[in-house]
Amino acid sequence: MAYIKDERYDEQTTAAIAEHYREILRLLGEDPQREGLVKTPERVAKALQFLTHGSHQDGSEILRSAMFKEEYQQMVLVKDIELYSTCEHHVMPFIGKAHVAYIPNGTITGLSKIARVVETFARRLQVQERLTTQIRDCIQDTLHPLGVAVVIEASHTCMTLRGVQKANAVTTTSAFSGIFLKDERTRNEFLNLIKQ
Repeated sequence: MAYIKDERYDEQTTAAIAEHYREILRLLGEDPQREGLVKTPERVAKALQFLTHGSHQDGSEILRSAMFKEEYQQMVLVKDIELYSTCEHHVMPFIGKAHVAYIPNGTITGLSKIARVVETFARRLQVQERLTTQIRDCIQDTLHPLGVAVVIEASHTCMTLRGVQKANAVTTTSAFSGIFLKDERTRNEFLNLIKQ
């Protein structure tokens, strides 16, 4: 399936999700027919489809759409990539940024494709740990670089708005392959660059 974001929503899926959400509103003690809630089930249905549309996208296809032969063998870093994902445990957002680097081995990709790969895996029901490794593995398996490094820093609303309610907590995850895993100098260069 094409990776281009499709703003249209499947009408049957929207209607089915909306019907379930009307019942959820009832169970919460709300009247789904009151003025402010009449269209809420459809809005939620469309929002959920948008927030999870990455499940229908292929990160490898995104990278392959702009692959070029190039003998550059230094670090390529795209940092501070905004990400918005949905925690699969509570279906609540987590928001943060990703830092992604790779060292080419004869093949590069368009810089925007790195951000698109982050978006593709983020727009799913997710956990941050899996998101981090999926980004790394997609780039490693598609471009076959000398190594990939991914660090994600995110704030989870399931932790800040409910449960432990720690508003300033930030979760950091990392995943490395190849030279970033084996060579401490290369890994430290990446970590220093993302701090700047």
